[in-house]
Amino acid sequence: MKRLPALALLAFAAAAHAERVGEVDTVFKLIGPDHKVVVDAYDDPGVQGVTCYVSRAKTGGIAGGLGLAEDKAEASIACRQTGPISFPKPIKQQEEMFSERISLIFKRLRVVRMVDSARNTLVYLTYSDRVIEGSPQNSVTAVPVDRATPIPLRQ
Repeated sequence: MKRLPALALLAFAAAAHAERVGEVDTVFKLIGPDHKVVVDAYDDPGVQGVTCYVSRAKTGGIAGGLGLAEDKAEASIACRQTGPISFPKPIKQQEEMFSERISLIFKRLRVVRMVDSARNTLVYLTYSDRVIEGSPQNSVTAVPVDRATPIPLRQ
């Protein structure tokens, strides 16, 4: 029973955490917050030295202010080396790095990391999905890793 809080803490520590870099207003709303485009930074929890920047629309107005609005599916991603790249432990060939709700119940924004072993490159994909029907709109970026640092894969 003592392991449960430790496991929860470990799971929380492994999750990517968004840090707001900035935002710009796109539509003035008389009541509630304006519609905007936000840019968030996510440090890859499995790869030290890589940060992903995701821009996306955020719906304002009364519904947006109350968290009831559904944000648009469009998002853009740019991942960059922001320090020496290292791997604390082997990573999966493909795994979800981050997921965030963008509607009350049904829609999520996702960031998935993939490994292109032939090119020693980390590939990041962002897209949104919906319980009933996802969106084909997506954005992809890649971070090459120096050949002297092979990417360790977990089976």
